[in-house]
Amino acid sequence: MITPFTRQSHATQCTIEIEHSEDHLHAHVELDDESDLRPGDRVKVHGAPIRVGFGERLTLRRPATVERAGWLERQWTKLTARFELTELYEVSFSPRRIL
Repeated sequence: MITPFTRQSHATQCTIEIEHSEDHLHAHVELDDESDLRPGDRVKVHGAPIRVGFGERLTLRRPATVERAGWLERQWTKLTARFELTELYEVSFSPRRIL
């Protein structure tokens, strides 16, 4: 029985691309089943922690679990996301150095 509090999950595979260089610092995960992720959904990538040294780029495959948020959690996530957005306003991209 599915309720507003129920989370459904499914397993899939994913491709992880990580780069740590002078030009880029990123980690991207692409799910094989191209799941349509929505607010409140979670993706857990399984396996040992990944370490990438400076100047390196790594692409690898791992299993992942996608957990779908229930209706109530999805609505709560949409509501609270509006308030969390204001945290971004406190970031400064000033070209001068702060002492």
